[in-house]
Amino acid sequence: MKANMNNFWAWIQFEDEDKLKVELEKKLETSGFHVLNKCEHYFEPYGYTGLWLLSESHFAIHSFPEEEKIYIELTSCVDEPFEKMKKYILNNKNVLLK
Repeated sequence: MKANMNNFWAWIQFEDEDKLKVELEKKLETSGFHVLNKCEHYFEPYGYTGLWLLSESHFAIHSFPEEEKIYIELTSCVDEPFEKMKKYILNNKNVLLK
């Protein structure tokens, strides 16, 4: 296997992080990723960070409710699920910056 990593990051308009994490985790799986583990932290008074360890690499969410935006990042060594997930995010989320 040739060493190659795909990386996609974006700022998206703030949504409820609980709803968003469930939606994106389902989409990771339907895109072809295999979730090995998940680590989450809720900040006081607000904010969320979630990290999904994938057999193909990782996916992360960091919410900034005070600025009404969420940073997401996907890194993968497998092209097909990476492209499916990237396309889903670009077509279904209000991407603010890339």
